[in-house]
Amino acid sequence: MDSILVVLKSVVDTLGPTVLLPFIIAIIALVLGVKPGRAFRAGLTIGVAFIGINLVLGLMLTSLGEVAQAIVKNTGMQRDIVDVGWPSAAAIAFGSSVGLWVIPIGIAVNLVMLLTRMTRTLNVDVWNFWHFAFVGSLTVAATDSLVYGLIAAALMAALSLILADWTAKGVQQFYGVPGVSVPHLASAQIVPIAIVLNWVMDRIPGFNRLHLDTDSIQKRLGVLGEPMVLGAVLGLILGLVAFHNDGDAGVVISKSLKVAMNLAAVMLILPRMVKILMEGLIPISDAARDFVQKRAGDRELHVGLDSAILIGHPAAIASSLVLVPIAILLSIVLPSNRIILFADLAVIPFLVAMCAPIVRGNVLRMIVIGTVTLAIGFYVGNALAPLMTGAAKAAGFAIPASANLITSVVDGFLYVPWLLIVAVTGLGILGLAIVAAVIAALGLGLRAAPEAWDRAAGAAPEEPAPLPNRPVAAE
Repeated sequence: MDSILVVLKSVVDTLGPTVLLPFIIAIIALVLGVKPGRAFRAGLTIGVAFIGINLVLGLMLTSLGEVAQAIVKNTGMQRDIVDVGWPSAAAIAFGSSVGLWVIPIGIAVNLVMLLTRMTRTLNVDVWNFWHFAFVGSLTVAATDSLVYGLIAAALMAALSLILADWTAKGVQQFYGVPGVSVPHLASAQIVPIAIVLNWVMDRIPGFNRLHLDTDSIQKRLGVLGEPMVLGAVLGLILGLVAFHNDGDAGVVISKSLKVAMNLAAVMLILPRMVKILMEGLIPISDAARDFVQKRAGDRELHVGLDSAILIGHPAAIASSLVLVPIAILLSIVLPSNRIILFADLAVIPFLVAMCAPIVRGNVLRMIVIGTVTLAIGFYVGNALAPLMTGAAKAAGFAIPASANLITSVVDGFLYVPWLLIVAVTGLGILGLAIVAAVIAALGLGLRAAPEAWDRAAGAAPEEPAPLPNRPVAAE
């Protein structure tokens, strides 16, 4: 059994999401009744789209990473907890004892929840199961129990599916991705915070009238408000802030202009890559709907994908560009913070993208919500850093020489794993049972009143069906 799991894990690690996903999509399409040629084309189109998305994301992450590191260097900050980035967190997760089991656990949880109607999401984003393994590895580090770690990973897989269902309508409407949900814990964790803060901001006189979405910005600023131009302007400002002391005026201007052009390209190209993705996904979504309707009436089925499909929206990128310097400022001013941000500052778009439907794309509110979420994340990161460092050592990960402890924004800043670990370290198996009960209650609440939960997560109210025409009585 272990040898089979090792081979399965090796295949996932070797192929990566851009190669693995087309195979999974094509197989699912065939199971749903799509003709072989169309299934192959759909899988290939989705794979190509994700390659395009990752290329553009690489451009954005590289540009933002250089800016962030320059700003950190300019501050002269010294901290003993170093942000090693999500790739390191993923390597630690898959290299842990939980990582060996996480793929069959994630698939089994999804199948059981689909069969028991506890979820409407078919999660095909297998590579991102590492998020579940990461939480499991922290649990093992905290309790020295592999069983507890496996249970924790299974609970996070279940929670991600419920959060995906909860946010599906809002995500589909706002981002224009029908039939899709996002079972990505790092992105979905902001939703409860966003709902509460949005409710508060709705009740602040004056502030509640400010609606700064990208459409209103474009109307007010004309060509300067277009997403591509907005990316260039924000990139230029960030570049000047980051590189102002990197040399003479020519060097500063050239570096800043490079950032501006890169971010302008991201704002223009990334949404187009998502459109290509949807071209491949529509046949699968249609087939899934037909398949389910034949067997379960009007039940919906969503295809669970990475939150990378969301961050191309101008509101997500614009708010994130502002949040990069805010995150660095928070690392300086927050009392008792020991974390220096480095590798993961560029992933902030993933953290804020799912609050956009809740605030209707209001960039100002996204910045406020993102700031609060990051502030909470710093304290979570400080608390979880010893466990992440222990998990890294157990997985054979090399700790940077300059760091006493390590963390990452994804997933080291997430309050959900912290709450789970507090429960299990304090109450043992009873703590895991309580977490399971809370997740089950969340799922049952969603099933009991789906429209109310959908609206809370940003979905627009459904319009009532038109009344049938009545025949006109003869006079």
